[in-house]
Amino acid sequence: MLFAFLCNDKPDSLQLRLDTRTAHLDYLNGLGDQLKFAGPFLGDDTKPNGSLVIVDSVDLEAAKQIAANDPYAKAGLFASVDIRPWNWAIKNPDNK
Repeated sequence: MLFAFLCNDKPDSLQLRLDTRTAHLDYLNGLGDQLKFAGPFLGDDTKPNGSLVIVDSVDLEAAKQIAANDPYAKAGLFASVDIRPWNWAIKNPDNK
């Protein structure tokens, strides 16, 4: 089952994001095929201010664990994280 992580950064936390970015990317890449795609949300100034992460997980509790173990989450970057089941209906490469 797919889950979307909709993450909003705390105000004035760009430096924390930048300082933690390498560990965050290593973590996401370490998820292998469980990670479907990910990337930052951008503010009007085109600087990152949140994240969208889509993972394949057995259930909501397992998805919550993935989100909680993200170095961004551990560093306290996010003001909020909404985890929602998601259906990749259009242009899903797994639906051939």
